[in-house]
Amino acid sequence: MYHQPVLKNRRTLLERAEKFISDIYFTDCNLRGRLYGDSCPLVSLTSFLSPKRITFAEASKQNFAPYRIGDTFGPTWWTCWFKVTLKIPESWRGKEVHLLWESDGEAMVWRDGQPVQGLTKEGEKTSYILSDCLKDEEPHSDTLYVEMACNGLFGAGQGSMIAAPDPNKKFSLQRAELVVFNRNVRELLTDFEMLIDIVKELGEGEQRGYQALFTVNEMVNLCDPANSSSFSKVHNLAQKFFNQRNGESQHTVHAMGHCHIDSAWLWPYEETIRKCGRSWVTVIRLMERNPEFVFTCSQAQQFQWVKSWYPGLFSQIQHYVKKGQFIPVGGTWVEMDGNLPSGESMVRQFLEGQRFFNQEFGVHCKEFWLPDTFGYSAQLPQIMQSCGISNFLTQKLSWNLVNTFPHNTFFWEGLDGSKVLTHFPPGNSYEMKGKIEDLVRTVKNNKDKGRANHSAALFGFGDGGGGPTQLMLDRLRRVQDTDGLPKVQTSSPDQLFSRLQSDSALLCTWSGELFLELHNGTYTTQAQIKRGNRQCETLLHDVEIASSLALCQDRTFKYPVKKLQELWRLLLLNQFHDVIPGSCIEMVVEDALRYYEDIRTDGTALLHDAFGALGSKGNSAGVFNSLPWERHEVIETKHGFGKPYLDTLDTYNNYVADGTILMENGILRTVVNKDGTLASLCLINANREAIYDGCHGNQFVMFDDVPLYWDAWDVMDYHLQTRKPVLEVVQPAHVVSSGGLRGSVDFTLRISDKSTVTQEIIMDAMCPYIKFNTEVKWAESHRLLKVEFPVRVHSPNATYEIQFGHLQRPTHRNTSWDWARFEVWGHKWADLSEHNFGVALLNDCKYGYSVHKNTMTLSLLRAPKAPDANADMGIHHFTYAIMPHSGSFQDASVIQCAYNLNFPLRLIQCSPDTVPWSAFSVSSEAVILETVKQAEEQKGALVVRLYESHGSSVTATLHTTLPVREAFHCDLLERQDPTQPADITSQGLTLKFSPFQIVSLLLIL
Repeated sequence: MYHQPVLKNRRTLLERAEKFISDIYFTDCNLRGRLYGDSCPLVSLTSFLSPKRITFAEASKQNFAPYRIGDTFGPTWWTCWFKVTLKIPESWRGKEVHLLWESDGEAMVWRDGQPVQGLTKEGEKTSYILSDCLKDEEPHSDTLYVEMACNGLFGAGQGSMIAAPDPNKKFSLQRAELVVFNRNVRELLTDFEMLIDIVKELGEGEQRGYQALFTVNEMVNLCDPANSSSFSKVHNLAQKFFNQRNGESQHTVHAMGHCHIDSAWLWPYEETIRKCGRSWVTVIRLMERNPEFVFTCSQAQQFQWVKSWYPGLFSQIQHYVKKGQFIPVGGTWVEMDGNLPSGESMVRQFLEGQRFFNQEFGVHCKEFWLPDTFGYSAQLPQIMQSCGISNFLTQKLSWNLVNTFPHNTFFWEGLDGSKVLTHFPPGNSYEMKGKIEDLVRTVKNNKDKGRANHSAALFGFGDGGGGPTQLMLDRLRRVQDTDGLPKVQTSSPDQLFSRLQSDSALLCTWSGELFLELHNGTYTTQAQIKRGNRQCETLLHDVEIASSLALCQDRTFKYPVKKLQELWRLLLLNQFHDVIPGSCIEMVVEDALRYYEDIRTDGTALLHDAFGALGSKGNSAGVFNSLPWERHEVIETKHGFGKPYLDTLDTYNNYVADGTILMENGILRTVVNKDGTLASLCLINANREAIYDGCHGNQFVMFDDVPLYWDAWDVMDYHLQTRKPVLEVVQPAHVVSSGGLRGSVDFTLRISDKSTVTQEIIMDAMCPYIKFNTEVKWAESHRLLKVEFPVRVHSPNATYEIQFGHLQRPTHRNTSWDWARFEVWGHKWADLSEHNFGVALLNDCKYGYSVHKNTMTLSLLRAPKAPDANADMGIHHFTYAIMPHSGSFQDASVIQCAYNLNFPLRLIQCSPDTVPWSAFSVSSEAVILETVKQAEEQKGALVVRLYESHGSSVTATLHTTLPVREAFHCDLLERQDPTQPADITSQGLTLKFSPFQIVSLLLIL
């Protein structure tokens, strides 16, 4: 016991208070040492080890062997089930009794066959409340089960969090016993903690900080740890301080419980299911004790997992959703990556998510919830708006490496002019802990002071799950309205955005993409995942179109509703923001690639079923074209190269005297060097050379690729200083086929002792681009492979395809904002044009680009070592193409050519007298018919989705040979607008588009 009536040395007083509550040295005379009172050993503790994740019903039937505290179990990803037999001493009547459980794994307590509590040391949950106040009528004996996962909140990394997991790591249980929990000690500890943090955050020299220091010193003087009768007086001193109120001008923090759970990251999908169970059942327990507690939770996929694995818990969640405490948010199937999924994939994220939330909870989310992703497409605002969402919450742009984003609350304007109210929690975190520093940082960091006086604070352990704790709630409850701090109120997202909307007159508007200046390596890492995503997006697109046409041709055909939903949900799951970007462990990669293979196998079978219903029979070769325009292409058949129904010009290949190879098809003429580079590429009709003077196109280049920390995530700007061309020729360029419909040239280069690249350069008759079919045997470490095309074009901006449109980015580095875009993302094409001439770079599965000055670069492969030590090792196949053109890229049909490269003509069998027919076509080349599918609700009706791709206002006619009786506009959730019937004429449906507008139609057949 100390007494110091005069405050002379403030630092000494602060240290004194911290020491008073510390448990470092003297557990008998400080406060924290008295948190637990009497203890009692368990009656028995037995265990059972399983290599697989099994249900409680299975586990409870196993043979359990005695377990001693400290014994190890494992290895990583196994499960150790414990059977706990306990008896509470009779003398503990009237006391709060806990099962104290400290281990280095994640645990779930099961009681009476139901999950009741998550236990995770890293998540500050080390005890399960057996009784709040033990009564005589309560059972004093019980048997519990504890399911222990052999991994921590963040997997089992070796040395650092993002390191590849240690497969042989062992785990142990350090403590398991019954204890009396002294709730009054916890209350005082929280009082002291909050006051001490106020001193630290507000400053001892400030009036309010000094008052907090004075109060905490008086509390130390008054408190006797050995005499609990002093506790209430000490607590009253703290309450007197906390109850001194703010004025009306103070900022309001809207506190929302949150539990960001990555659907896969440093752990596999299967473990995420248990993370959800552990976290959400803990949330339910908190709601039982704290009726004001509000919890926000996204990702329909995770709700679906819980519904399947923990139906009892799911029923409890439904109950608290109705009460308004457990709030589904986001409206998407998973928190997907904001850059890489196609436009249609993004639509399906919302379609599947919103439909699930509506079916299970009777709600449609009003806000898009994407705290942790690596950038945000400029088409997201339009997609949100058309899915019934007008608000957006995220946080990740606070991670910008170069420039500080200038707003926290603003309107975000998308590519087409759509706007959504957007909020970045100023505390720059989606896993706050309810501490003073969180609240103070929220106010200080707010970049829209004067424009917005309300902010969100998301509290709870996240990424690996865990969620809020009682301690976090207790902290926030103390400072709801305390002078010197922002006001704190428990809120829902709807309450927050309603307040922001009502005061939005002065908010600024940000137009265009929200580009994250970090994690740009995710456009390239795990190339097999990127390839699987693009191919499966294409396949499902074709399956839906073929099935829709089959439905119209053959009324006995059954549209594969359930199977398509299953396949789409697998694809959407793999678009989670740590899977498709490649920032995940090897186990997740293996799962993702297996899911892609399932989609390919089942999707191909569905496609063949649809072809059969379309009358695909006979011995003659035909093609199925899933794109709404005529295509003049060379395709490969069993008997060589063919192109049904079309006459073509021949290609021409020949050797030149110096060993180079001349290729020509009447549209393009190129000279291929021995090393496979292009010495020349000429657009014949325009007589324009595309390759810059003295340079070579198709130049492979290697870079050192050693990020500062986030290995799989980042490509740093300093890598540009390490450029090394790949020059060693293993097999010089030689002609493989010459004349006829296809000319091709092969060559092989050595990248290193372990890696090679083999390429087939293809020039097809009537094709306006040259294809590069590429195989890379890749066994590098921290290296980056790119291909360059220095072109004879001068322009300050390059154009990149994004979802349902395109945007421009600078080719110069004038400002820090320009410099930060040294590596950017795009989809099927990028284009660099000056007036009346340009060059487009197309691809079939790549997303990373760089266009600096006149050099167009496509990133091909990386070789990070964390969190997957074997990332990208192996054999890769991909295709890219170069397309010089006259006029604008719009007039030159670059967009259509990129679609052609990605959506192959599919060979089908047909009878010799089959007449070609077209189901859909569009009068304007500016309008792309993206999707044809069966409507979700109206059987026999179709949904078609189109978008304006040129950036123009246009009127277009959708022609169809299908028997359409009525047509209505609908939103992306397929909700019909009866006030907007489509104008049907004898020519088709007349539609008006503004630039980059997405239009969805419901066709009643």
